Amino acid sequence: MKNIFIVGMGLIGGSLSLALKKDESFQLIGFDISEQDLNLAHQLGVIDQKAESIEEGAKQADLIILATPVGVTTEVIERLSTITLKENVMITDVGSTKQTIVEKAHALLPNHCFIGGHPMAGSHKTGVTAAQAHLFENAFYLLTPINASRDQLIMLKNMLKPTNAQFIELDARRHDRLVGVVSHFPHIVAAGLVHQLEKMEADDEQVTALAAGGFKDITRIASASPVMWRDILLHNKNEMIRLIDDWQQDMNDVRQFVENEDHEKIYRFFARARQFREGLPQKSRGAIPAFYDLYVDVPDHLGVVSDVTYVLAENKIHLTNIRILEAREDIMGVLRLSFRSENDREQAKQVLIERHYAIYEQS
Repeated sequence: MKNIFIVGMGLIGGSLSLALKKDESFQLIGFDISEQDLNLAHQLGVIDQKAESIEEGAKQADLIILATPVGVTTEVIERLSTITLKENVMITDVGSTKQTIVEKAHALLPNHCFIGGHPMAGSHKTGVTAAQAHLFENAFYLLTPINASRDQLIMLKNMLKPTNAQFIELDARRHDRLVGVVSHFPHIVAAGLVHQLEKMEADDEQVTALAAGGFKDITRIASASPVMWRDILLHNKNEMIRLIDDWQQDMNDVRQFVENEDHEKIYRFFARARQFREGLPQKSRGAIPAFYDLYVDVPDHLGVVSDVTYVLAENKIHLTNIRILEAREDIMGVLRLSFRSENDREQAKQVLIERHYAIYEQS
């Protein structure tokens, strides 16, 4: 029996615990600063055992997983450095930034195996109640070893195998550079767009009504935890400053194109973006959790929405959200159905097509 100690009973920590419980040789021990969340995790069967403190859980652990915000992770590493741990214990984390964390671990835990980790999966929901054993299936799981042998790295991958994730090894600096551009920086842009909308609302309140559709969708990541993103940006400070500088230069160029009414350069700006975006991988999961949405044309008659949901329930397909995008008398309405996985969406597509519904997706 191997003892796996998870610090942090949120979405990621809880989902990791549920995934690892597939291996019956693992004993999952959890700790959270919130006693309520810790008790809830135990009651829901997310963990097998509660630890009253980090010290209690760490001393008996064969693997320690730090599933805490990056700012807290460095503090927990400091605490671990004061505890007598098992000689062969392995330690990893799930943070979205890596360089600061692995450097701290290398300095304070030189005699222990620390392998930085970043499972690139998430959900629009938070907390241990949203934990799902399948959250990491086919997702990229980035590993940044610092003071670990090849055998130890293989051992960690084997222990994490029940997640069904795709493991990729990177050095910490490269990790922060790549994730910075595909995840961290987009959160800044999304938040900036929302701030711009808020400023305009002061002059014209009607703008928020117009923003309820597509604008809200493209800025959804601005709803993420302010504490988490504050810490991520500060831990990836150098990359963020570089990306902000590059972005400002690009925006200055676009401003110049518009001011000069340069039709050709404005066209190329959008055409190049469109061409590159359409070449991005369609099926693989990236840094920002994807929508798994279907759009269904439905006639305006009584009971049509309940018929769609009945078809899905009848086939045991889990629906996470449903939204009516347009429904006016005598015209077709549009339902947007959101699912938790690509597999659920594909199943829904098949059964709804069999019922003669018109289905389409947006790429």
